[in-house]
Amino acid sequence: MEAKSIDPLFNPTAVFGDVTKKWGWLLALGIAYVVLGTIGLGMEVALTIVSVMLFGAFLLVGGIFELIHAFQAKGWKGRLPAVLIGLAYAVAGILIFLDPLAASEGLTLMLGVLLLVIGVVRIVMAFGMKGHAGWIWPALSGVLSLVLGFMIISKWPASGLWVIGLFVAIELIIQGWSCIFLALAARNVSKGTTTGKLAA
Repeated sequence: MEAKSIDPLFNPTAVFGDVTKKWGWLLALGIAYVVLGTIGLGMEVALTIVSVMLFGAFLLVGGIFELIHAFQAKGWKGRLPAVLIGLAYAVAGILIFLDPLAASEGLTLMLGVLLLVIGVVRIVMAFGMKGHAGWIWPALSGVLSLVLGFMIISKWPASGLWVIGLFVAIELIIQGWSCIFLALAARNVSKGTTTGKLAA
């Protein structure tokens, strides 16, 4: 029977590219993320402060570049708004550096409120889909967001000391395992264990 070629989109080698040859680096990166995230779970306060100060640095640098751009763009009608935005970014960055704990508390409160809003929206969307397959999953996701939001706000302002660091640590762990599984899949492709055979 004559062989038919598979769509390149379903070709594992085409999907992974050079990762099949350098999967070890991705595996090492994933392990590093998991290790760092696990360490972060034991030092949420320090990780929160570092994350907040890094955010402040981004705001300050972004504000400075915005101001430089605004003052160089003579005759631009959007110059004044750009100057105001640049000043706001720069001031916010400086305030974060001056009191990172207060900044973390403010960001945590915003995060808690955001989770509550997201939870309500997801539940409303889920009930709008009621009767269709899978509607329960967005509903459960919404309930989880509500629970997390209530937990954060009920413990505020104390939660401002650890929530951001905890979220960053969890994100590092999730990203780390994602890299590990991707690296192992790429290794299997490189060893020819993944079936990318031609259909008969």
